[in-house]
Amino acid sequence: MTRANPDQFFQFDPELEKNLRKSRRRLELRCSTEGAPSSSEPTIESLPLESPPVINISSDPSLELEIQEDRMEERTIRELVSPDAAITQNMCIQYPDGECKLKSRLIHFLPKFHGLAGEYPYHHLKEFHVVCSSMRPTTMTKEHIKLKAFPFSLQDAAKNWLYCLPPGSINTWETLKRLFLEKFFPASRVATIRKDIYGIRQQERENLHKYWERFKKLCASCPHHQINKHLLIQYFYEGLSIMDRQMIDAASGWALMDKTPTHERQLIENMASNHQQFTTRSNSITLFKGTHGVEASYVADHKKIEGKLDHLAVEMANKPVPVGIARTRPRFDGESPH
Repeated sequence: MTRANPDQFFQFDPELEKNLRKSRRRLELRCSTEGAPSSSEPTIESLPLESPPVINISSDPSLELEIQEDRMEERTIRELVSPDAAITQNMCIQYPDGECKLKSRLIHFLPKFHGLAGEYPYHHLKEFHVVCSSMRPTTMTKEHIKLKAFPFSLQDAAKNWLYCLPPGSINTWETLKRLFLEKFFPASRVATIRKDIYGIRQQERENLHKYWERFKKLCASCPHHQINKHLLIQYFYEGLSIMDRQMIDAASGWALMDKTPTHERQLIENMASNHQQFTTRSNSITLFKGTHGVEASYVADHKKIEGKLDHLAVEMANKPVPVGIARTRPRFDGESPH
Protein backbone atom coordinates (compact mmCIF):
# COMPACT_ATOMS: atom_id res chain seq x y z
CA MET A 1 0.00 0.00 0.00
CA THR A 2 1.30 3.45 -0.85
CA ARG A 3 0.22 6.96 0.21
CA ALA A 4 -0.93 7.79 -3.33
CA ASN A 5 -3.32 4.80 -3.40
CA PRO A 6 -4.43 3.88 0.12
CA ASP A 7 -7.19 1.51 -1.18
CA GLN A 8 -4.74 -1.04 -2.61
CA PHE A 9 -4.57 -4.06 -0.28
CA PHE A 10 -3.09 -7.48 -0.82
CA GLN A 11 -5.24 -10.45 0.08
CA PHE A 12 -3.78 -12.93 2.55
CA ASP A 13 -2.70 -16.15 0.83
CA PRO A 14 -1.82 -19.00 3.23
CA GLU A 15 -0.05 -20.96 0.52
CA LEU A 16 2.14 -17.96 -0.26
CA GLU A 17 3.04 -17.53 3.40
CA LYS A 18 3.85 -21.22 3.67
CA ASN A 19 6.11 -21.06 0.62
CA LEU A 20 7.82 -17.96 2.05
CA ARG A 21 8.57 -19.76 5.32
CA LYS A 22 9.82 -22.76 3.39
CA SER A 23 12.15 -20.59 1.30
CA ARG A 24 13.44 -18.91 4.47
CA ARG A 25 14.20 -22.30 6.04
CA ARG A 26 16.07 -23.47 2.96
CA LEU A 27 18.10 -20.24 2.92
CA GLU A 28 18.96 -20.57 6.60
CA LEU A 29 20.02 -24.19 6.09
CA ARG A 30 22.28 -23.21 3.20
CA CYS A 31 23.82 -20.36 5.22
CA SER A 32 24.58 -22.66 8.12
CA THR A 33 26.35 -25.18 5.86
CA GLU A 34 28.14 -22.76 3.49
CA GLY A 35 28.69 -19.79 5.75
CA ALA A 36 27.14 -16.34 5.97
CA PRO A 37 25.89 -14.89 2.68
CA SER A 38 27.83 -12.08 1.06
CA SER A 39 26.48 -8.56 0.74
CA SER A 40 25.90 -9.04 -2.95
CA GLU A 41 23.73 -12.10 -2.35
CA PRO A 42 20.08 -11.20 -1.78
CA THR A 43 18.27 -12.34 1.31
CA ILE A 44 14.61 -12.83 2.10
CA GLU A 45 14.55 -9.70 4.28
CA SER A 46 16.03 -7.57 1.50
CA LEU A 47 13.14 -8.24 -0.83
CA PRO A 48 10.64 -5.39 -1.13
CA LEU A 49 7.37 -5.93 0.70
CA GLU A 50 5.20 -4.48 -2.02
CA SER A 51 6.35 -7.10 -4.49
CA PRO A 52 6.41 -10.49 -2.70
CA PRO A 53 7.90 -13.40 -4.64
CA VAL A 54 5.37 -15.47 -6.56
CA ILE A 55 6.22 -19.18 -6.74
CA ASN A 56 4.39 -21.39 -9.23
CA ILE A 57 4.13 -24.80 -7.58
CA SER A 58 2.60 -26.52 -10.60
CA SER A 59 5.62 -25.64 -12.76
CA ASP A 60 8.08 -27.09 -10.25
CA PRO A 61 7.32 -30.80 -9.49
CA SER A 62 10.22 -31.10 -7.05
CA LEU A 63 8.89 -28.22 -4.96
CA GLU A 64 5.41 -29.76 -4.92
CA LEU A 65 6.89 -33.05 -3.74
CA GLU A 66 8.76 -31.27 -0.95
CA ILE A 67 5.59 -29.56 0.20
CA GLN A 68 3.80 -32.90 0.32
CA GLU A 69 6.62 -34.36 2.36
CA ASP A 70 6.41 -31.43 4.78
CA ARG A 71 2.70 -32.07 5.18
CA MET A 72 3.39 -35.73 5.91
CA GLU A 73 5.98 -34.75 8.52
CA GLU A 74 3.44 -32.57 10.30
CA ARG A 75 1.11 -35.57 10.78
CA THR A 76 1.41 -37.86 13.80
CA ILE A 77 2.19 -41.57 13.63
CA ARG A 78 -1.37 -42.44 14.62
CA GLU A 79 -2.71 -40.37 11.72
CA LEU A 80 -0.30 -42.01 9.29
CA VAL A 81 -1.15 -45.62 10.22
CA SER A 82 -4.90 -45.10 10.61
CA PRO A 83 -6.97 -46.56 7.69
CA ASP A 84 -8.41 -44.17 5.18
CA ALA A 85 -12.15 -44.67 4.73
CA ALA A 86 -12.12 -42.89 1.38
CA ILE A 87 -9.84 -45.56 -0.10
CA THR A 88 -12.16 -48.42 0.85
CA GLN A 89 -15.11 -46.67 -0.78
CA ASN A 90 -13.45 -46.35 -4.19
CA MET A 91 -14.83 -49.26 -6.21
CA CYS A 92 -13.62 -50.31 -9.63
CA ILE A 93 -17.14 -49.81 -11.04
CA GLN A 94 -18.11 -46.22 -11.71
CA TYR A 95 -21.90 -46.15 -11.72
CA PRO A 96 -23.79 -43.67 -13.89
CA ASP A 97 -25.66 -40.76 -12.40
CA GLY A 98 -28.95 -41.58 -10.77
CA GLU A 99 -30.07 -43.69 -7.84
CA CYS A 100 -30.36 -47.43 -8.43
CA LYS A 101 -31.83 -49.66 -5.71
CA LEU A 102 -31.92 -53.39 -6.31
CA LYS A 103 -34.65 -55.51 -4.85
CA SER A 104 -33.65 -58.33 -2.52
CA ARG A 105 -35.66 -60.75 -4.64
CA LEU A 106 -33.44 -60.00 -7.64
CA ILE A 107 -30.25 -60.55 -5.63
CA HIS A 108 -31.61 -63.86 -4.30
CA PHE A 109 -32.17 -65.30 -7.79
CA LEU A 110 -28.81 -64.24 -9.22
CA PRO A 111 -26.52 -67.12 -10.32
CA LYS A 112 -23.24 -67.57 -8.49
CA PHE A 113 -19.79 -67.74 -10.06
CA HIS A 114 -16.84 -68.81 -7.89
CA GLY A 115 -14.01 -68.62 -10.42
CA LEU A 116 -13.27 -72.36 -10.43
CA ALA A 117 -11.63 -74.14 -13.36
CA GLY A 118 -14.70 -76.24 -14.20
CA GLU A 119 -17.14 -73.33 -14.41
CA TYR A 120 -18.32 -71.81 -17.68
CA PRO A 121 -18.26 -67.97 -17.79
CA TYR A 122 -20.54 -67.80 -20.85
CA HIS A 123 -23.15 -69.94 -19.11
CA HIS A 124 -22.99 -67.64 -16.08
CA LEU A 125 -23.49 -64.56 -18.25
CA LYS A 126 -26.52 -66.13 -19.93
CA GLU A 127 -28.20 -66.94 -16.61
CA PHE A 128 -27.32 -63.49 -15.29
CA HIS A 129 -28.89 -61.87 -18.37
CA VAL A 130 -32.10 -63.89 -17.93
CA VAL A 131 -32.51 -62.85 -14.29
CA CYS A 132 -31.76 -59.17 -14.93
CA SER A 133 -34.08 -59.03 -17.93
CA SER A 134 -37.01 -60.35 -15.93
CA MET A 135 -36.93 -57.41 -13.50
CA ARG A 136 -36.18 -54.05 -15.12
CA PRO A 137 -37.75 -50.85 -13.76
CA THR A 138 -38.71 -48.18 -16.23
CA THR A 139 -36.46 -45.55 -14.62
CA MET A 140 -33.20 -47.49 -15.19
CA THR A 141 -31.57 -49.12 -18.18
CA LYS A 142 -30.67 -52.79 -18.21
CA GLU A 143 -26.95 -51.93 -18.46
CA HIS A 144 -27.24 -49.90 -15.25
CA ILE A 145 -28.92 -52.82 -13.48
CA LYS A 146 -26.27 -55.28 -14.67
CA LEU A 147 -23.46 -53.02 -13.44
CA LYS A 148 -25.13 -52.80 -10.04
CA ALA A 149 -26.07 -56.48 -9.71
CA PHE A 150 -23.00 -58.21 -11.16
CA PRO A 151 -20.82 -57.95 -8.00
CA PHE A 152 -23.53 -59.84 -6.08
CA SER A 153 -23.21 -62.78 -8.49
CA LEU A 154 -19.48 -63.27 -7.79
CA GLN A 155 -18.04 -65.20 -4.88
CA ASP A 156 -14.68 -66.37 -3.53
CA ALA A 157 -11.88 -65.93 -6.09
CA ALA A 158 -14.10 -64.15 -8.61
CA LYS A 159 -15.12 -61.47 -6.10
CA ASN A 160 -11.49 -61.01 -4.98
CA TRP A 161 -10.55 -60.41 -8.61
CA LEU A 162 -13.22 -57.69 -8.91
CA TYR A 163 -12.05 -55.91 -5.76
CA CYS A 164 -8.44 -55.87 -6.99
CA LEU A 165 -9.26 -53.89 -10.14
CA PRO A 166 -8.19 -50.21 -10.22
CA PRO A 167 -10.78 -47.76 -8.86
CA GLY A 168 -12.98 -46.22 -11.54
CA SER A 169 -11.66 -48.49 -14.30
CA ILE A 170 -15.14 -49.76 -15.30
CA ASN A 171 -17.96 -47.45 -16.37
CA THR A 172 -19.94 -49.60 -18.87
CA TRP A 173 -21.36 -53.11 -18.87
CA GLU A 174 -19.44 -54.06 -22.01
CA THR A 175 -16.14 -53.20 -20.31
CA LEU A 176 -17.02 -55.29 -17.27
CA LYS A 177 -18.07 -58.25 -19.40
CA ARG A 178 -14.88 -58.06 -21.49
CA LEU A 179 -12.63 -58.00 -18.42
CA PHE A 180 -14.58 -60.88 -16.87
CA LEU A 181 -14.15 -63.10 -19.95
CA GLU A 182 -10.48 -62.19 -20.35
CA LYS A 183 -9.84 -63.29 -16.78
CA PHE A 184 -11.86 -66.50 -16.54
CA PHE A 185 -11.90 -67.55 -20.22
CA PRO A 186 -8.34 -66.97 -21.50
CA ALA A 187 -7.03 -67.83 -24.96
CA SER A 188 -5.53 -71.10 -23.72
CA ARG A 189 -8.98 -72.39 -22.80
CA VAL A 190 -10.33 -71.39 -26.20
CA ALA A 191 -7.55 -73.39 -27.89
CA THR A 192 -8.35 -76.43 -25.74
CA ILE A 193 -12.03 -76.36 -26.69
CA ARG A 194 -11.15 -75.99 -30.38
CA LYS A 195 -9.00 -79.12 -30.13
CA ASP A 196 -11.85 -81.00 -28.44
CA ILE A 197 -14.19 -80.03 -31.30
CA TYR A 198 -11.67 -81.18 -33.90
CA GLY A 199 -11.16 -84.59 -32.30
CA ILE A 200 -14.64 -85.39 -30.98
CA ARG A 201 -15.59 -89.09 -31.21
CA GLN A 202 -18.68 -91.11 -30.36
CA GLN A 203 -18.00 -93.20 -27.28
CA GLU A 204 -18.93 -96.81 -26.62
CA ARG A 205 -22.54 -97.37 -25.55
CA GLU A 206 -23.31 -93.75 -26.55
CA ASN A 207 -26.30 -93.42 -28.83
CA LEU A 208 -26.80 -90.76 -31.48
CA HIS A 209 -28.87 -88.48 -29.25
CA LYS A 210 -26.31 -88.35 -26.42
CA TYR A 211 -23.45 -87.81 -28.85
CA TRP A 212 -25.29 -84.94 -30.57
CA GLU A 213 -26.15 -83.27 -27.25
CA ARG A 214 -22.55 -83.55 -26.07
CA PHE A 215 -21.34 -81.98 -29.32
CA LYS A 216 -23.77 -79.05 -29.03
CA LYS A 217 -22.80 -78.43 -25.41
CA LEU A 218 -19.13 -78.37 -26.35
CA CYS A 219 -19.72 -75.80 -29.09
CA ALA A 220 -21.91 -73.65 -26.83
CA SER A 221 -19.21 -73.52 -24.14
CA CYS A 222 -17.09 -71.37 -26.48
CA PRO A 223 -19.24 -69.22 -28.82
CA HIS A 224 -16.18 -67.54 -30.38
CA HIS A 225 -14.48 -70.78 -31.49
CA GLN A 226 -14.35 -69.31 -35.06
CA ILE A 227 -15.19 -72.63 -36.77
CA ASN A 228 -17.68 -72.34 -39.62
CA LYS A 229 -20.82 -74.46 -39.80
CA HIS A 230 -19.59 -76.70 -42.61
CA LEU A 231 -16.54 -77.79 -40.61
CA LEU A 232 -18.62 -78.34 -37.47
CA ILE A 233 -20.89 -80.82 -39.26
CA GLN A 234 -17.86 -82.48 -40.84
CA TYR A 235 -16.12 -82.99 -37.47
CA PHE A 236 -19.33 -84.41 -36.00
CA TYR A 237 -19.80 -86.75 -38.98
CA GLU A 238 -16.22 -88.03 -38.84
CA GLY A 239 -16.61 -88.94 -35.17
CA LEU A 240 -19.74 -91.07 -35.70
CA SER A 241 -19.75 -94.84 -35.32
CA ILE A 242 -20.11 -96.95 -38.44
CA MET A 243 -23.79 -97.81 -37.87
CA ASP A 244 -24.93 -94.24 -37.10
CA ARG A 245 -22.92 -92.90 -40.02
CA GLN A 246 -24.63 -95.33 -42.38
CA MET A 247 -28.03 -94.38 -40.97
CA ILE A 248 -27.37 -90.67 -41.59
CA ASP A 249 -26.06 -91.40 -45.08
CA ALA A 250 -29.17 -93.38 -45.91
CA ALA A 251 -31.47 -90.68 -44.50
CA SER A 252 -29.73 -88.00 -46.56
CA GLY A 253 -29.84 -90.04 -49.77
CA TRP A 254 -26.08 -90.74 -49.54
CA ALA A 255 -25.40 -87.07 -50.23
CA LEU A 256 -25.02 -85.40 -46.84
CA MET A 257 -22.13 -83.18 -47.92
CA ASP A 258 -24.17 -81.85 -50.84
CA LYS A 259 -26.67 -80.20 -48.51
CA THR A 260 -26.42 -76.83 -46.81
CA PRO A 261 -25.31 -76.65 -43.16
CA THR A 262 -28.85 -75.72 -42.13
CA HIS A 263 -30.34 -78.81 -43.80
CA GLU A 264 -27.57 -81.03 -42.44
CA ARG A 265 -28.12 -79.80 -38.91
CA GLN A 266 -31.88 -80.19 -39.19
CA LEU A 267 -31.49 -83.76 -40.47
CA ILE A 268 -29.20 -84.75 -37.62
CA GLU A 269 -31.47 -83.01 -35.09
CA ASN A 270 -34.53 -84.97 -36.32
CA MET A 271 -32.70 -88.29 -36.25
CA ALA A 272 -31.34 -87.65 -32.75
CA SER A 273 -34.82 -86.67 -31.53
CA ASN A 274 -36.37 -89.82 -33.02
CA HIS A 275 -33.67 -91.92 -31.43
CA GLN A 276 -34.50 -90.37 -28.05
CA GLN A 277 -38.27 -90.84 -28.41
CA PHE A 278 -38.27 -94.34 -29.84
CA THR A 279 -35.72 -96.74 -28.37
CA THR A 280 -35.16 -100.35 -29.49
CA ARG A 281 -36.68 -103.25 -27.59
CA SER A 282 -33.33 -104.87 -26.97
CA ASN A 283 -31.11 -102.51 -25.01
CA SER A 284 -28.22 -104.99 -24.85
CA ILE A 285 -26.72 -104.02 -28.23
CA THR A 286 -23.13 -102.91 -27.79
CA LEU A 287 -21.09 -101.02 -30.38
CA PHE A 288 -17.50 -102.13 -30.89
CA LYS A 289 -14.95 -99.99 -32.69
CA GLY A 290 -12.69 -101.62 -35.23
CA THR A 291 -12.65 -103.11 -38.70
CA HIS A 292 -15.31 -105.75 -37.85
CA GLY A 293 -18.03 -103.16 -37.58
CA VAL A 294 -20.99 -103.69 -35.28
CA GLU A 295 -21.68 -106.89 -33.35
CA ALA A 296 -24.59 -107.61 -31.05
CA SER A 297 -23.78 -108.71 -27.51
CA TYR A 298 -26.50 -111.32 -27.50
CA VAL A 299 -24.79 -113.04 -30.47
CA ALA A 300 -21.55 -113.18 -28.47
CA ASP A 301 -23.39 -114.64 -25.47
CA HIS A 302 -25.02 -117.24 -27.70
CA LYS A 303 -21.63 -118.29 -29.06
CA LYS A 304 -20.27 -118.63 -25.53
CA ILE A 305 -23.15 -120.93 -24.56
CA GLU A 306 -22.63 -123.06 -27.67
CA GLY A 307 -18.94 -123.39 -26.88
CA LYS A 308 -19.67 -124.55 -23.33
CA LEU A 309 -22.18 -127.16 -24.59
CA ASP A 310 -19.69 -128.51 -27.13
CA HIS A 311 -17.00 -128.78 -24.48
CA LEU A 312 -19.40 -130.61 -22.14
CA ALA A 313 -20.40 -133.04 -24.92
CA VAL A 314 -16.75 -133.89 -25.62
CA GLU A 315 -16.08 -134.57 -21.95
CA MET A 316 -19.13 -136.86 -21.72
CA ALA A 317 -18.08 -138.80 -24.82
CA ASN A 318 -14.55 -139.40 -23.54
CA LYS A 319 -15.66 -140.45 -20.05
CA PRO A 320 -15.12 -144.27 -19.49
CA VAL A 321 -18.21 -146.46 -18.85
CA PRO A 322 -18.08 -148.82 -15.77
CA VAL A 323 -18.20 -152.64 -16.35
CA GLY A 324 -21.67 -154.17 -16.19
CA ILE A 325 -23.39 -151.00 -17.20
CA ALA A 326 -24.53 -150.84 -20.79
CA ARG A 327 -24.43 -147.58 -22.64
CA THR A 328 -28.03 -146.89 -23.47
CA ARG A 329 -29.64 -144.25 -25.52
CA PRO A 330 -32.02 -141.90 -23.65
CA ARG A 331 -35.72 -142.57 -24.20
CA PHE A 332 -38.29 -139.95 -24.95
CA ASP A 333 -41.90 -139.80 -23.77
CA GLY A 334 -44.12 -142.30 -25.60
CA GLU A 335 -41.23 -144.42 -26.88
CA SER A 336 -41.22 -148.23 -26.15
CA PRO A 337 -38.24 -149.60 -24.28
CA HIS A 338 -37.37 -152.03 -27.16
